[in-house]
Amino acid sequence: MLARLWDAYQEGRPTGELAELASGSEETFYLSVIAHARGEPATAARHAEAASSADPGRRAYREAARYLADVARHGRRDVYASPEGFAAFIRGGGNVALYEATSRALCDRYRRHRPATLLDVGAGDGLALLPALTDDVGHVDVVEPSRAMLDVTADALRRRGTPHRTLCGTAGELMAGAAPWSAEARWSLAQSTFALHALAAAERAELLSWLRTRVDRLLVVEFDVPPRASACEPAWFAHVVSRYEDGLAEYEGEEYGYGVVAQGFLMPVMFGYFDPAVDHHEQPIDAWADDLARAGFGVADPQPLCDYWWAPAYLLEASVAR
Repeated sequence: MLARLWDAYQEGRPTGELAELASGSEETFYLSVIAHARGEPATAARHAEAASSADPGRRAYREAARYLADVARHGRRDVYASPEGFAAFIRGGGNVALYEATSRALCDRYRRHRPATLLDVGAGDGLALLPALTDDVGHVDVVEPSRAMLDVTADALRRRGTPHRTLCGTAGELMAGAAPWSAEARWSLAQSTFALHALAAAERAELLSWLRTRVDRLLVVEFDVPPRASACEPAWFAHVVSRYEDGLAEYEGEEYGYGVVAQGFLMPVMFGYFDPAVDHHEQPIDAWADDLARAGFGVADPQPLCDYWWAPAYLLEASVAR
């Protein structure tokens, strides 16, 4: 049972002693996660390989064994160290349906509200924004910290003939007045798709309060993720591994190569969820609604968008009473 390993881990017992308590592939893989969290790469790789050998049908075990062996040899890498991995991930698997559903929902709101001005915070390369745009939107302002992604979005807006301005910067820089528009600027509509979970709770609250004084309406698209009590807590471990087993399955047979996605993106992200030193700010959808309400918005019922492999995605529409 994972509970006895968890108790021993919390007591600070060495990984070698924990191994004496483990039996079966799941507990062995749990040991690899604990070893990784403790900064013991060789031990983590060894236990992952043992789990994969004991249960070769589990994609998560197999890909983790490959990934941890590489970490043991070369050290940990940043989640976005492989641009090819992220590019293949975001445009394949379940992301196709996810972004199609997101763009449809945004397009519906544009047609319904006909915003003269639209602010997109964390637009990336426009994967959600660009397919959604209609002539109902008069002007677009885009905030994105990645210059490469921002350039893709700006180029597409230019080709469409859509009036726009851009800020290559963070939400903090937006609030600090770094943007090429007036500090008193207002927007008919603002949106953020799969970006706010990158902000810590305090910064997110500050941004939402700032937006409440500058927009008439706000659209937030986020995942409904259960809270994480602790990086290696058994229920969280089981949840993440189960979800990533499904996520890996969606990329088998993809033309750009399953391994590129698995090793270049999914495994670094998965093991980031088990790192006690890494803060994660995803949360249940009800908590997102509470954040908006605390900032002073009126919040409509969440709209389900897509039953994505990691977590269901929802759109929250928030408005400001005038």
